Amino acid sequence: MRDFGEAPPPPTFFERLKEGLSRSTAGLTDNIAGIFTKHKLDAQSIAELEEALIKADMGIVLARKLSRAVGEGRYGAEISDFDVREILRREIAAVLRPVEKPFSVDGTKKPFVILVAGVNGGGKTTTIGKLAKTLTRNGAKVVLAAGDTFRAAAIEQLVIWGKRSGAEVVSRAAGSDAASLAFEALETARVKTADILIIDTAGRLQNKAGLMAELEKIVRVIRKLDASAPHATLLVLDATTGQNAIGQVEAFKEILPLTGLVMTKLDGTAKGGILAALAQKFSVPVHYIGVGEGADDLQPFNADNFARALTGSR
Repeated sequence: MRDFGEAPPPPTFFERLKEGLSRSTAGLTDNIAGIFTKHKLDAQSIAELEEALIKADMGIVLARKLSRAVGEGRYGAEISDFDVREILRREIAAVLRPVEKPFSVDGTKKPFVILVAGVNGGGKTTTIGKLAKTLTRNGAKVVLAAGDTFRAAAIEQLVIWGKRSGAEVVSRAAGSDAASLAFEALETARVKTADILIIDTAGRLQNKAGLMAELEKIVRVIRKLDASAPHATLLVLDATTGQNAIGQVEAFKEILPLTGLVMTKLDGTAKGGILAALAQKFSVPVHYIGVGEGADDLQPFNADNFARALTGSR
């Protein structure tokens, strides 16, 4: 009988992250190699590097900061693309470390209320489902509120995730009042002595005034039961939107006191640098990143691993 040996171990999350960011990495490293094999480091090569970083969705401010770090004390010298990537890795990691903050639940708040916001199509409802599965796997009793009552598909999707994760789902028909549903869900979570309540919300940014009023109403209504709620407010961002993510953070920060970010769909995009741009501009904690559709593809954010994967460093 032929011995095929043991099956290879499944890829680590870093390996999946590196694979997911491969398009972002390839675009950046190809540009770097093209710049620094032509001539010694000078004003022209630094300007070209800055342009390459802007194309990688780092944003103008961060791109300028990073390119200056590469040029500092090195004008007129030979520098390899490997050295440039190493400098960028260190600098990007330094920008990201202050926002690397594991998500935590305050056990003194029961239920701990998590409000989740984000534009439609950004992976918000799926992220809630994955988060619920992680929390229930760790022993928490979770209730989900299908508060995106504008979309029947979002309600159905959350019900499916509730079954997968073992979380109870409070839902109503599409078009129902989201604030009263959130109130009912908090009552249910209290009766069931749940540890955590996660509230999904609508994300119609094109109707910003209506969205603002709805979110403010949800907060106002749940505070009738718990004056300290919500205890965490997470914004889910789609990495494929690139620089548009900055506008989304600005818009939701006007409406809600954001406590953390979750970035999804980092696999298959050339715009992974946007996460560094967000860290530079807003300093809002990044709790999770996602590189796939599976429940285990949502993982705690690690600044050093992200910087390594993005720059193609070892």
